[in-house]
Formats: sequence, structure tokens, C-alpha cells
Amino acid sequence: MRSPSLFLSLLCATALLTAPAARADDKDEEKAEKKRPEINFEFGGYADLQFAFYNHGENQNREGGAQRDARVTFDTTRLVLELEGSMPEYGLEAEVEVEFEHGGTGASMELEYEEFGEFEQEVEKGGEVRVEELYLKKEFGERFSLSIGRFYVATGLLSAFSRPTDYLGTIRAESETLIIPNTWDEMGVQGRASLGSVQLTAQVINGLDSTAFNSQRWVAEGHQTRFELVRARDLAMVLRADVTSFEGVVFGASGYYGDTTRNRPKPDLVKACEASNDRVVAPCGYISAPLLLLDAHLSAQRGPWRAKALAMWGYLQNADDISARNARLSNFLNVTRTPVAEHALAAWAELGFNVSSSVGLSTDHRLEPYVRFDYADSVLNPRTELFDNPRFARAIYTVGTSYTLAGVAYSKLDFSHRRLGDSSRFRPENTVRLSTGFSY
Repeated sequence: MRSPSLFLSLLCATALLTAPAARADDKDEEKAEKKRPEINFEFGGYADLQFAFYNHGENQNREGGAQRDARVTFDTTRLVLELEGSMPEYGLEAEVEVEFEHGGTGASMELEYEEFGEFEQEVEKGGEVRVEELYLKKEFGERFSLSIGRFYVATGLLSAFSRPTDYLGTIRAESETLIIPNTWDEMGVQGRASLGSVQLTAQVINGLDSTAFNSQRWVAEGHQTRFELVRARDLAMVLRADVTSFEGVVFGASGYYGDTTRNRPKPDLVKACEASNDRVVAPCGYISAPLLLLDAHLSAQRGPWRAKALAMWGYLQNADDISARNARLSNFLNVTRTPVAEHALAAWAELGFNVSSSVGLSTDHRLEPYVRFDYADSVLNPRTELFDNPRFARAIYTVGTSYTLAGVAYSKLDFSHRRLGDSSRFRPENTVRLSTGFSY
């Protein structure tokens, strides 16, 4: 009987001795929790559904242009989810944006008419779910900020106005997305300064991969999405200036410059020379192929009027060397191996007028008939040996109506008439689109 009594006595003594220590640990945890800074979260996103009717076939490379056809397509174009977290006490902010395109993930089949109608399987990074933004930002006072991570390239208009409620058409400007990546995002460092009515943006980012440059879409498919890691052996610099001196009006210009050679999957664009050194990949160096983009842009919303406009010109040095090397690429790389031109041009403008008050709607409604014009030439003033194919000069005329409720829900309907280069040789193409969705 003595042993159990002794055991219980020891147990009680241990409990009494450890209780204060446990209470002290609880207080420490409470203090640590109290010191944790406040984090503010904000959720956002948008979605877009498309219904389209075409009076033409898909193959624009036929003699005379696309054949006559009547076809309808449905598309879950995109769902974008955004999450922002900020610690105002420290001026820190983190933002994540994930896009789901075409309602699915995984590999997809594409019919490449530019390469004799071959079926090709397209495997995008993570299927068609992409992280378009993921960055950390530190603010320095009210005027300056520095970001690191993945963000939109500050070139063109769509980098700043990519939501369906930002533009009037049922689709993003076709001309801009024909020659550069659609809502182009890259990794790097970004600095921003607010100097009164002038907003300056400077970026140092990874460059494009020239293996996917081609005749139809110029450098638009050079966006690195085929491999897990992004090559940054060639960096690019972006500078952008926006002026906001006038209420509701933003105008400015941007420039992009960066090489595209050493971001290719293989070091296959090197200078030929007699030097031989098996320990060096390119004993005489690489063939430089820098890309220069310049644009002027405008966005305005004053009273019932809404307008946007962009003009973009680009120059790719040594496009002939890129084309010659790309023509020998493996089929497994899944790129279009047509020659790329040195120059490209894109321009678009849209203008709408809000008539909601004229038809008895409140200010929560915006009913805007609009017109848009797109022009893109991805083979502009080509070198002597490259055929100036008129099918790559495209003009699109669009008329339609956009309806927006409280800036959140929207529905649009428009008609587009597309002409390819020499209108006497190529059949015009007509499209009717209906889009609907939300933005919050």
C-alpha cells in the first residue's frame, strides 16, 4: 500500500511544479500572437464566357483565304482569381493571380494550318491554369514602390486594362495580341514612382524565347511557357511613362528592349568560327537577336464617352538567322517554324458612348454602343528574301454594344469584319460574338 501512495504524491508534486511553467508558456504564446502584425486580405476576380458565330472556315492559309462556312463555338474563355494581402504597418503587399483558360487543364490538340494542317498537341505549363501574377511589393512612402516576382510586362494597353469591363469589345484587342503575348507576364524586379501627374514604371525581366517566333504572330509565341523553368540568360528592360494630368484621361509611352537568343531551349544560335573548344558551349559567342518594342497609348473616360487607342512598332535584329535556325527545329518542340520578319506593327482604337440615361436607365447602368478598329501586320517591310505575304496584314472593323451593371456584371454583342491584306485575293471574314461574365 505504501508504493501507490508514494506514486500519487510524486504525481501531484510534479503537476504543481509544472503548472506555473505551462502558464508561462501560454502567456508567451499570447504575447507572440499579439505582436503579429495586422494582415488585410482582399479577394477579386473576373470571368468571361464567349459564344461566337463565324461565316468562314479556320484555315486562312488557303488560296483566296478561308473557305465559306457557318460554324458556332462556345468557350469558357477565362476565370481569373485574385488574392491580395497587405501589411500597412510595414508597407508590404503580396498579390497572387491565377487564370483558368477555356475551362480545363492538361494537354489540348490544335490544328496548325500554317504547317499544312497538322494536328499538334499543345501542353502548356500546368495545363491551362497559369499563375499570371505572384509578387511581393514594398512601398517607400507614398511615391515609390519596389516589387519582385511575376507581374505584367508594362508594355501596351492590355497590361493595364485586361478585365472585360476595361474594354468595350467582346474580346481583347486582336491586333495587340497578334504580335506580342496576350496579357504578357514575366518574372523580375519592378520599380514604380509617382511624380505628381506622371507615373513611371521600370522593369528588369527575363527575355523571350526566339524558337517560337513566326510569320503569323511575330514574337507573340516567344512567351516561355513550355518548360518548367524560365530561362533568364537574356534579360529585358521595360520603361513606361503615363501622364494623368487630365481627369479621366491617361496617355503615355513605353519601350521594351531585350535579347532573345540565349533563352532558347538549346544553345543553337551561335556564331560559326574555326575556334574549337569542347569545354565551351559557344567558343565564338552567340548571334545576338535583340527585340525592341515602342508604343504610344491612350485611355479616356469622361462623361458618357469612353475610348482607348494604341500604336505599337517592333524591330527584331537578325531575324533571318532566327528563321534559318528555327526551320530545323524538332517537331517535338511544338512551334510554328515559319520565318519571322524584322518589323511588325499593331494599332487599335475603340470609342463608345453611354446612352443609358437616354433610355431611362439609372447611373448603375452603362449601355454603350461602340466602334473599334484593329490593324496588325506581322510581316512589315520584310527583308529581300522574305515574301511579303499580304495575308499577314489584317484589318478588323467592329461595331457593337456593351452593357455593364454597377461595374460588375456585363454583357456584350458585336459584329466584326476582317480583311486580309489584298482584299481582291482574300475572302473577307465576318464574326458575331456574344460575351458575358462578371468582374469584382
